[in-house]
Amino acid sequence: MKAADIIGRYLADGVNLLSEYDSKRIFAEYGLTIAKEELAATERDALKNALAIGLPVVMKGVGPDFAHKSEFGLVRVGVASEDAVVRNFRELDAAMDGRGRVLVQQVVSGTRELMIGAIRDEQFGPVVSFGLGGVFAEILDDVSMRVAPMSLSDAEQMLGEFRASKILGSFRGLPCVNQFKLARDLVAIGQLCLDHPEISEIDINPLIVSSGCAIAVDGLIVLST
Repeated sequence: MKAADIIGRYLADGVNLLSEYDSKRIFAEYGLTIAKEELAATERDALKNALAIGLPVVMKGVGPDFAHKSEFGLVRVGVASEDAVVRNFRELDAAMDGRGRVLVQQVVSGTRELMIGAIRDEQFGPVVSFGLGGVFAEILDDVSMRVAPMSLSDAEQMLGEFRASKILGSFRGLPCVNQFKLARDLVAIGQLCLDHPEISEIDINPLIVSSGCAIAVDGLIVLST
């Protein structure tokens, strides 16, 4: 299903917050790398997905009512056995009381976390931001920003403007982040906002750097009400 179809379905239902799964399907359409994941509606689906992805996995309860999954206790990491997959599915399904589904996701290992965001400013239109991810996104507020549309050169400049930009380089045996791909991701998010004026906000956090590639393991799209 294409981005326009996904967004149209949410608007038709009067829902302005896309699920993590649907948000990341749109990000993938625009070229971002996302973690391997599948939705599960049943225990059997969850187990099948987990085995296909490879244990251990992350399991999350997702749905428009659960944007901040951790606050609802809907994130389980390191689910390493078939019994644990079934048990965690039951617990997550019960906690959502039928208002969501369970996302079975690849474990992405990496020590560096980044973020990409966007907001639709009343005066300037879509503004794309980039910086540190995880808990540091809110604590340090270390970001660079550009108004869309952006050129690849604009995006490359953004990568060097936030205070912790050295994290993108090689250190302590870790490879450099693929900055060309990361710059293309920034341009793509700006274009996504331009293509779909219904989008009011995007939050991709964290992007975990694994083997030099920034992989989106969580993300949300918010539509205008």
